[in-house]
Amino acid sequence: MIAARGFKDLLAAGWYQVLLAAALVCAGPAAAQQPVDLELVLAVDISSSVSRDEYALQMGGLAAAFRDPAVVAAIHASGDLGVAVALIQWSDNRRQFVSVDRALLRDRASARRFADEISVAPRMVIAGGGTAIGGALKFAAAQIEDNGYFGLRRVIDVSGDGRTNQGRPDRPLRDAAVARGITINGLVILNEEPELDRYYQANIIGGAGAFVMTTMDFHSYARAILAKLIREIAGPPVAALEQTIP
Repeated sequence: MIAARGFKDLLAAGWYQVLLAAALVCAGPAAAQQPVDLELVLAVDISSSVSRDEYALQMGGLAAAFRDPAVVAAIHASGDLGVAVALIQWSDNRRQFVSVDRALLRDRASARRFADEISVAPRMVIAGGGTAIGGALKFAAAQIEDNGYFGLRRVIDVSGDGRTNQGRPDRPLRDAAVARGITINGLVILNEEPELDRYYQANIIGGAGAFVMTTMDFHSYARAILAKLIREIAGPPVAALEQTIP
């Protein structure tokens, strides 16, 4: 019966949820994972190049985005299973931590609760300086692999204002995440390095539909992260390289 029907018909009938559940049962230990439409890790740069005010602009922009009706609409558009999202902070290769733990967003109320947690998230204490995007990718990928959810899509959203200057090279860690079915998108703040977007295109982003967006400074971060989250959560229809938010 199932074999005689087209894949689009199965999707329309809701069979994709049945097939996904069957796949999880056959997978053994993965059966304990809850299926979701999207697993999303927000990876925020808090290295020494980011001032206290710039950190506040990042957190304020993220919180405002999850309160925005357009992001709530994107969550609804992503599917019926919900979006599992977490926020991590990162700097050098030794310093990454979960700032806001995994939450399942399905509606306006759950999105606002997540926004409220972002608003009060403390900044990790930084001693010295250093930027290790590869370390952030490795840490973020681990949060996706072991979090109790199984995403139809899996995305790391990494933002920063500088290129890696410490730790392992970025490309092998990027490639390892992509090989596990994870898409990596970038949001580049160009206030420190005007050509940082090219570095992200070559070394950081990857996977299905990967893209990088740019913004000139932290003051326009809120507009950029809003546009980026809408695109990530709803799902980009095609792959793209770059979009600039003035």
